[in-house]
Amino acid sequence: MSLFDRRALLCLPLALAACGFQPVYGTGGTGTVLQNSIEVSEPDDVDGYLLSRRLEERLGRATMPTYRLTINVDTKREALAVNTDSNTNRFNLIGEAKYVLVDTATGRILTSGEVDNFTGSSATGTTVATLAAERDARERLMTLLADQIVTRLLSTDLT
Repeated sequence: MSLFDRRALLCLPLALAACGFQPVYGTGGTGTVLQNSIEVSEPDDVDGYLLSRRLEERLGRATMPTYRLTINVDTKREALAVNTDSNTNRFNLIGEAKYVLVDTATGRILTSGEVDNFTGSSATGTTVATLAAERDARERLMTLLADQIVTRLLSTDLT
């Protein structure tokens, strides 16, 4: 590594500090503020349960919530691969989650948005194997959606 490259690396933290960069989980960072302070809306189906469970794994469970997160989940299943005998071999599970983060003290909406993703599952084998694959795909999809929501919340300016 040349001397110039070393100097550039040494100046990088100064450049980041000058632009207002702050670590998410640093003192006063969004991650620290949100940790254990969000009440996730009560789920009304399996998808909502899986999604809220993952959100609580990532953000913690609030005992005295400062924020309320309301989520609406919508999923649909599409046949993806059909063989010559008209049997479906693979399905896509497509999911969309709309969320709203509200300050519980003021009722002010801090952020809202929508995330979407998909997972696939195989339909070959026994009925039990197909159902297990679909259940696994549903859980993976809710994990993906929850992680996307957390990423968006962590990048939110809460002031």
